[in-house]
Amino acid sequence: MFISINDMNLHYKMEGEGSPIILLHGWGANIQAFAPVHNHLAKFHRVYTLDLPGFGESQEPPEAWGVEDFTDFLHAFIEKLDIKNPILMGHSNGGRISILYASKYGGVKKLILVDSAGVKPKRKPSYYFKVYFYKTCKQVLRLPILNRYRDDILSKIKGRVGSTDYKNASGVMQQTMVKVVNEDLQHLMPKISVPTLLIFGENDTATPVSDGKIMERLIPDAGLVVLKNAGHFAYLDQLQQFLVIVDKFLEKDREGSVQ
Repeated sequence: MFISINDMNLHYKMEGEGSPIILLHGWGANIQAFAPVHNHLAKFHRVYTLDLPGFGESQEPPEAWGVEDFTDFLHAFIEKLDIKNPILMGHSNGGRISILYASKYGGVKKLILVDSAGVKPKRKPSYYFKVYFYKTCKQVLRLPILNRYRDDILSKIKGRVGSTDYKNASGVMQQTMVKVVNEDLQHLMPKISVPTLLIFGENDTATPVSDGKIMERLIPDAGLVVLKNAGHFAYLDQLQQFLVIVDKFLEKDREGSVQ
């Protein structure tokens, strides 16, 4: 189904009855990424799964967004549908949004952060070489004669030095990705006052277990679970184990639900 939020079309799925839970996918994913989790949780909760702006069937933002823009948009969605005290489950970039939402707006019952981003990654020297090389090229290509080839050359450079996610994104979403990945949310984590479950895959290289340990230390009421033989999509790599852990964390929120 679709809903208009701030003059933008948002695609989402809603099923089930009970205490509400909102599922927020990671960068480059969409509603389908959380499908098995959505279907399971809909037995016990009213579940909302979103195509975040710029992904799936939802409309792209009109300009490059940061984490706060996505968070404010989520707040507008929650307000429009009059969702009370939702549980937020965020994977990767969806975790970033969940962290900022809980610290900025409150009104959240619990958080489940799965292979969550939010700790600014440590960069290798090769990363900074690519960044400065690209910035230098942008300046050089402003020179007369060269500037007529600027867009074509810069596009080719992006294709060579950018990550797969970056290459696959549109212009606006490429700019959005740059803004989002460079935001560090560690200073907000101590402001989260609700029970928080952290689930990370032991083999995750995008958001490593070390990030989960930082979050466990900074979020006052947080516990970390590390899933063996799982990577960045730990909830899919070890689906049954993941669902058992989540069910245990949410069992007190299911009183009176039909199982």
